[in-house]
Amino acid sequence: MGYGVFIHRSDSIYDDSPAERYQFPAQYLGRVRGCIGDWIIYYEPRKVADTRGYFAVAKVQQVIPDPGAESMFLALIEAGTYLEFANPVPFSDADGVIERGVLNDDGRISGRAQAAVRPLSASDFSRIVRLGLDQAELLLPRVDPALPVSGFFEEQAPFVFEESRERTQLLTSRIVRDRVFRKIVLRAYEERCAITGLKLINGGGRAEVAAAHIRPVEADGPDVVSNGIALSGTAHWMFDRGLISLSDDLDILISRQANDPDGIKGIVNRSGRAIGPQHLRDRPHPNFLQWHREHCFKQ
Repeated sequence: MGYGVFIHRSDSIYDDSPAERYQFPAQYLGRVRGCIGDWIIYYEPRKVADTRGYFAVAKVQQVIPDPGAESMFLALIEAGTYLEFANPVPFSDADGVIERGVLNDDGRISGRAQAAVRPLSASDFSRIVRLGLDQAELLLPRVDPALPVSGFFEEQAPFVFEESRERTQLLTSRIVRDRVFRKIVLRAYEERCAITGLKLINGGGRAEVAAAHIRPVEADGPDVVSNGIALSGTAHWMFDRGLISLSDDLDILISRQANDPDGIKGIVNRSGRAIGPQHLRDRPHPNFLQWHREHCFKQ
């Protein structure tokens, strides 16, 4: 087992769904197999417009031949492990290249940086995750006492391997994942309720809107932006109880079982459509919306 980097583009020609599977040709089979049972980091190349850099982590569960494409394989992602970073990490910053493993002995970027799948050292994994999770903001104020935090915020840990393993434990913490999910969803929706259109900030500067899962975690819903929606309190309550839902085109659907449909119509935004994120990749995915209509929405 070992860490790895998987290159993924938002406009990929491959049959990728980062939270579920990663398609790759046979030439990378050995490298991907080396990641089975361990964590990988997704990276979007710098030449992609609005690149996210290192943008998510996930755990490889198994590798199988792609039943729909000859000579292709699928790395299947363990359910519930995919997590987008609170802050996408660039390829390099003022201190140089983030992923030190792509440098040659002369300190220059080597051909390894072009590989679609490549191994990742424990120290590089730890560094990227630390930057991606924005620990100071997300973790310091409210640390789960059950989590291993000894040495976690030190600039240099004496045992890099152990430090990286502590980070993987944090990646599975529901508390950490909920905080990261809230940040990435609210950022995508600009802290505005998708149903009412309201953007309310309280006296402490905190947005009065929640990051709701369209398909709940308890029903195997992933922590991905396209499975999230920003909702104010009342809208969140109605969405969870199936009084409202969304069409694939984000039309707001009101249940015939609602006791006050006119009242609901009065609080949704005038267009009758949910306000979605600017980037298409962040908008609610039809698969998750279909699940909500079939399992939650009261027709």
